[in-house]
Amino acid sequence: MRWLVVMTALALGPPAFAADCVVLLHGLGRTNHSMARLENAMLKAGYEVVNEGYPSRKKSVYELIQVVEDGVDKCRELGAPRINFVTHSLGGILVRAYFQDQAVAEAGRVVMLAPPNHGSEIADAYAGRWWYRLFTGPAGQELGTGPNGVAQSLNEIPIEIGVIAGTKSIDPWFASVMPKPNDGKVSVESAKLAEMRDFITVPYTHTFMARRELVASQVLLFLSEGRFNHGVGG
Repeated sequence: MRWLVVMTALALGPPAFAADCVVLLHGLGRTNHSMARLENAMLKAGYEVVNEGYPSRKKSVYELIQVVEDGVDKCRELGAPRINFVTHSLGGILVRAYFQDQAVAEAGRVVMLAPPNHGSEIADAYAGRWWYRLFTGPAGQELGTGPNGVAQSLNEIPIEIGVIAGTKSIDPWFASVMPKPNDGKVSVESAKLAEMRDFITVPYTHTFMARRELVASQVLLFLSEGRFNHGVGG
């Protein structure tokens, strides 16, 4: 009898009440574990979640966008009527790069945490140095703020964008090469996009922003309503 139930379910396909899906994309040099608390918050809110790692230090930006396509495909396999994205740092650049020549009919909204949307002053200062190449790989070399930086080549994308930027730094070495306020890795001004629907700052550092409860609540609000709560923040 059990096999009959399983076969019937497969024949019917995904249920009509399938939940919206969220693709989580971690940052440069991190793993999917860095997005675990956001993943739990999304699951508790009723979303399907795709949270997979990718080799951020081994490939260029346009090679890495495969992880975005993989996430979209997995959300579609789940039957999700709407596909959202929540990104940290480099993950936001990957989503923007992916949508340069891709269309996703189910695309909903994207929340970018600390994205270097205008490039990274750190890349300007240290790109080419052996230790920077070691720790950031090909993608790190492409994140400069100049005209050759990949971020400068990206056009507007057809998806509602919310940006959360951090204002606290515990890394004075890197923070010293970028304008204030910054989160130690990305300046607040670099995180902004002209086409973003909403923007907010939070008093957290770049590395640990995705672990904060306040950030998770702001992400959930934007995914559902397309806005942040400006009564709290940094």
